[in-house]
Amino acid sequence: MAGRRREKGGAARRPVVPALDRHIRARTRAFAAAVAAVCFGGLLARLFVLQLLDPGGYAARAADQQLRDTVIPAPRGEIYSADGTLLAASETCWTIRAAPRELDDALVAPAAAALSEILELEEAEVLELLSQRSSNDCLLRRRVDRETADAVRAWCQENGAEGIRIRQDTRRVYPQGNFMGSLLGFTDVDNAGLWGLELEYDEVLTGQNGRVLTAKNAWGYDMPAHYSTLVEAVPGSSLTLTIDANIQHMLESAVAAAVSEHNVAARAVGIVMDVQTGAVLAMTTQPDYDPNTPRQIVDEELRAEVDALSGQARTDALQAAQQAQWRNKAISDLYEPGSVFKLITCAAALDTGAVTPDSTFVCAGKINVAGTRFRCANGHVHGSETLAQGLAASCNPCFIQVGARLGKQAFCDYFAAFGLREATGIDLPGEIKRSEYYTADAMGPVELARCSFGQSSKVSYLQMLTAVAAVVNGGRLLQPYVVAGITDADGQAVYTAEPVVRRRVISEETSAAMRAMMEGVVTDGTGKNGAVAGYRIGGKTGTSQKLDSDDPAARIASYVAVAPIEEPRLAVLVCLDEPHSWTTSGGALSGPVCAQVLRQALPYLGIEPDYTEEEQQALFAEVPDVTGWRARAAGQKLREYGFESAVVGTQERVQSQYPAAGTVARKGSAVTLDTTGRYDAAADSG
Repeated sequence: MAGRRREKGGAARRPVVPALDRHIRARTRAFAAAVAAVCFGGLLARLFVLQLLDPGGYAARAADQQLRDTVIPAPRGEIYSADGTLLAASETCWTIRAAPRELDDALVAPAAAALSEILELEEAEVLELLSQRSSNDCLLRRRVDRETADAVRAWCQENGAEGIRIRQDTRRVYPQGNFMGSLLGFTDVDNAGLWGLELEYDEVLTGQNGRVLTAKNAWGYDMPAHYSTLVEAVPGSSLTLTIDANIQHMLESAVAAAVSEHNVAARAVGIVMDVQTGAVLAMTTQPDYDPNTPRQIVDEELRAEVDALSGQARTDALQAAQQAQWRNKAISDLYEPGSVFKLITCAAALDTGAVTPDSTFVCAGKINVAGTRFRCANGHVHGSETLAQGLAASCNPCFIQVGARLGKQAFCDYFAAFGLREATGIDLPGEIKRSEYYTADAMGPVELARCSFGQSSKVSYLQMLTAVAAVVNGGRLLQPYVVAGITDADGQAVYTAEPVVRRRVISEETSAAMRAMMEGVVTDGTGKNGAVAGYRIGGKTGTSQKLDSDDPAARIASYVAVAPIEEPRLAVLVCLDEPHSWTTSGGALSGPVCAQVLRQALPYLGIEPDYTEEEQQALFAEVPDVTGWRARAAGQKLREYGFESAVVGTQERVQSQYPAAGTVARKGSAVTLDTTGRYDAAADSG
């Protein structure tokens, strides 16, 4: 046939074209090469990542499958007061966890029932956790005591239960209870510092956690103990404070009593400072809280108000109340210092030579400055007076004139030099960074007048006391501090604080003159309630109006005292914010609080009293001889001399007495009257 050949079945055979066949083979090879490049390139890239970029990734995954890593929490460092009182410590406790997959099926329900009772949890919640059979770890209860942990352990042993883990843990405790709360602060559930010293020194107090590495078998269960590796925890470093627990108790007790007695609405502040070093010996905001239960609102009325709310309103109110309770008002709040600030105006004017202690001023009961009338406190008319007399009387017109002689530029310069424009730098969190004040370019005659006697400017309580310390210590502005030293877990000292002098503010001569005038405030002026028998005290009263308060009658009653004024050691500042009492006078309300603290603190520090003859007669008497007297008559006789009596035995007549007749003793002390003849005074005192 001349036509095209056909294949069997009639299909035409495709002619072979050599060029086309070669093209197809080339494309096939190229495609195969591309596929190979992609595959091997991906493998090479993965190998690059595994070998160079993440060489430990699979090793970590393998270790996770083969090892159980249990953290051993490190105890936080302890906190001690200057006298060695333990203020904060870490206590051993136990955390209960479970590995439900390791618990026998038959024990799930019994374990839920038993553990919920021991751990005081809802049984349904525990059952739900233990029923997650694929889970290898779940938390049941944090930080239980030894008794609870032992009860869990005993039940597990009695019932052969596996998968319930009792891990040693630590929790923060404050052995002194409601004491120094606003200073110490507290920690969270993970033992991290949240407030106060716990927050400021969190890195120092936090230790290095330990670990237990336990081998696991193919089913994920722990292997025997000899397959475990222990890395011991390293406790954190400990703090020793400048705070003396005894002086702190004196201050807290006195301020808390004043808050209660005078119905102080907006809390009270008290600070005791060593004026020669800047070390804070005591600091309190009252009412304070117990750092063991910091979230409980101390004010019962406020707590009731919060509890009466619900939902988000209650949450917001609770948070606001807690924040206010935790706030260390001594360093975090500003206030108008009132007449206590006259010490700064007076020192600045003396130091510049604008005035002398004998400079004279006239007080007519009021004074007009650029059309604004200012009155002297309580409408007093002092007439002609020296600077020293004006300070003793706390005369406003006198200090308006002093401020005018000083001038606004010098006033502002000394305000800054005394550290009243900047934070003190104390080692506590939450210190307010700047105060409220006028600059010279914004200050007119009226503003200068107000600022000169302690109004219009606002400073922190600690700023004010630090400035007063500079007034009396020779003119050195010191940086206050509360941590005296740090020791590591081995007891080695790693830090010891040294006094820091920020600058000299006034001359020693000016400081000496100020000390003399401050003593006059106590002996002859408004500060008489701050006097302490046997000691020379310098002081200054203050009763400041709260200009930013909605209550026009709101006042802050304050008093600052320095002792002994001839060789200053202690400065005490007490401020009662919004007292509701028979008066708002700082001298009347806060002065006695300062006096009480100094009366106890000075002898405690070894500063012995030196009584005048008048004080000696008023405070001491010779014990009369009442041996042989009937006990009741002897007690009456002792009361006539100013003594109390304590009778030993039930016999009719006094056989002996202690102290003996003729002994000079302080009035108010007790004389022991022995009616048995067998009383041993030496043994009783020992």
